[in-house]
Amino acid sequence: MMQSAPNLPSVSDMTKVLPYRPCVGVVLANKDGLIFTGERMDTPGAWQMPQGGIDPGETPEDAALRELEEETGVAPALVTVEAAHPDLVLYDLPDHLVGKLWKGRYRGQEQRWFLLRFKGTDTDIDIARDHREFSRWRWSTPDQVLRDIVPFKAKVYAQVMADFLHHLEPAQ
Repeated sequence: MMQSAPNLPSVSDMTKVLPYRPCVGVVLANKDGLIFTGERMDTPGAWQMPQGGIDPGETPEDAALRELEEETGVAPALVTVEAAHPDLVLYDLPDHLVGKLWKGRYRGQEQRWFLLRFKGTDTDIDIARDHREFSRWRWSTPDQVLRDIVPFKAKVYAQVMADFLHHLEPAQ
């Protein structure tokens, strides 16, 4: 008689015990109220805003400024912090990515979002970094940002856009 396989937990069940990765996200807005988005090198067609992990001992605001510079070349002197999202915004990875990203240590991310106003020019943006994340970049409307994000981050982006929308009016 053939024995059945033991009841193994699903990937979804296993991820529920994993923590969220502490992370920041950056809404970089120019004077016209448009938002920097970059097309991911590893996922053509997926555009996102700069984001990344918080290093030990680093404040979320410092992490946001560091990540922005690492991913876009925009120095902290070229931005003004206009707002910080009042809440941590969480998302879970889809099952097929759990175990592949962040050495399988996290189920998703808990993000602190910042709205930064860009005071530089387009020539100050340099995505050709040592650990390049973006193949190209553009200034996007909030609707474009929401349309072009990967589906598992869509809810996060919708919440962040809604909460920061009143800041995205063009500068007078």
